[in-house]
Amino acid sequence: MRIAPYELLAGVGLDLALGDPRWFPHPVRGFGWSAVQLERFWRATNLPLQWAGACFTVSAVGVACAVVWSTSPWLNIFWIWTLLALRDLDWEATLVWRALERGDLEEARRKLAMIVGRDTAHLGEAEILRAAIETIAENLSDAVIAPLFYLGLGGPVGMAAYKAINTLDSMVGYHDERYAEFGWASARLDDLVNFIPARLTAVLIWMCALILGYDAGRSRRITLRDASSQPSPNAGYPEAAVAGALGIRLGGVNFYSGARVDKPYLGDAVNPLDKRAFHATRILLYASSALMLLVMFGVALA
Repeated sequence: MRIAPYELLAGVGLDLALGDPRWFPHPVRGFGWSAVQLERFWRATNLPLQWAGACFTVSAVGVACAVVWSTSPWLNIFWIWTLLALRDLDWEATLVWRALERGDLEEARRKLAMIVGRDTAHLGEAEILRAAIETIAENLSDAVIAPLFYLGLGGPVGMAAYKAINTLDSMVGYHDERYAEFGWASARLDDLVNFIPARLTAVLIWMCALILGYDAGRSRRITLRDASSQPSPNAGYPEAAVAGALGIRLGGVNFYSGARVDKPYLGDAVNPLDKRAFHATRILLYASSALMLLVMFGVALA
């Protein structure tokens, strides 16, 4: 399903101008509600949990695709707008930085806790900035590059399918007792659909680093050296690319519900994790998004 260039520009423009207003009935929240109902249904079938989880994943993604397909082409701009999250990704991370600028460490921790899963109550400024930078880098792929990639492949329906899979992973893709079996299909499918976008994001960061005067060579070397060391098969690629471009070190010790988790380091500590690194990460966020948008505009014109 092709999109017109004006639809692409209008949808991205609305995301940049409005983001995701809290008062607006966002479709991802509606999808989350439908997924909860479908989970109850498939669990009640008493199928083996892995089979029930696979059926749940297929049906939930199918519902999202059907809704978007049934409204095309009349709501194409709306879907592009609401299924992107560039402005909100930047805004939520910037709120953390603004609290640090005011010297309000407690407020920075509270704002950070809204966008990350790790414990934030005892983090210092450098660790808060590390978490914010990691969030921007990882979600550059999930929130911007991957949705645009699947928009190019399948139009708004492809974009909706990706966002549905990504949302399901955040809902049921856990290794705990409740979801280890039921959520396996959603988690594995999320790994699959992010495989190319995560690596594409790293390449875009390399290119932007070269254009903007950051260290593109180091970005490429660190990505190839460190990205595959992470527990996630995909998250390490954009994070390592950013770390290399800026000469900072990401990863390390995190705490989740009081439990210590040691993640391999990404990059080398050539430069400090400070506000300059945070702002440079924001620049790479917008530059990489703009480069991807240029590619998508060419696809729409073709």
